[in-house]
Amino acid sequence: MEAEAAKAKFVAVKEKFGRDLRVFETSGASSSLTQVSNDDERDDFYEFTAADYYRLLATKKTDKYLKTKKIREAEVAAHRSRITKTTIRVRFPDNHTLEVAFHPSEKIQSLFDLLSRMVTQPEVPFILYTTPPKKQIKDMSQDFYSAGLIPGAIVYFSNDMPNREDNAAVNCGPFLHEEVMSLKGLDVMPEPVEPIQATPEPVTTAPPPPVPQDPKAAGKKPVKPKWLKM
Repeated sequence: MEAEAAKAKFVAVKEKFGRDLRVFETSGASSSLTQVSNDDERDDFYEFTAADYYRLLATKKTDKYLKTKKIREAEVAAHRSRITKTTIRVRFPDNHTLEVAFHPSEKIQSLFDLLSRMVTQPEVPFILYTTPPKKQIKDMSQDFYSAGLIPGAIVYFSNDMPNREDNAAVNCGPFLHEEVMSLKGLDVMPEPVEPIQATPEPVTTAPPPPVPQDPKAAGKKPVKPKWLKM
């Protein structure tokens, strides 16, 4: 009965939001890091340094000059065609994580639109960012593949209030609607489907049709060649 009730909750939420969702509690270690990144650390803590630039440049320099543009484009297209799903985990300051899957070709705007329907305070503006380095997601027109959020990524949620005191007040949670939070701790595995094996029908091969014979040729006697001497 518990499994059926859990499955019913997943189905109800999916019908409303159009997505398969999971909600679970973030561990204390990761939540404390999130809190530090939200409140205590300045933005320059996550700045991209010159050392980071040269390290990345050294790893990409060989591929850049040894491969033609056509080869690189073909490799990107082949890699992109193999990825059919990206799993995004949105971490909230109240130590909860929302997991949702998208197609890599979907726009990032679809993630913002989904969250706007789920949060308890949709009137409060919010931002999403990745770390490290801390980088706010601003281009909503990008798809998940172009943004590098494949085959999965962790993004962080924060309400965007101009006043720091107001920001601290709204960031205490809860952030997700009660019906979404009801999925917390539930995990419904799909029921295994046994493969159906059809009974093979016996294959009957018809005998080849008889080769028609010329009646004149059948009545003729074999002729001895002139060169054959007995």
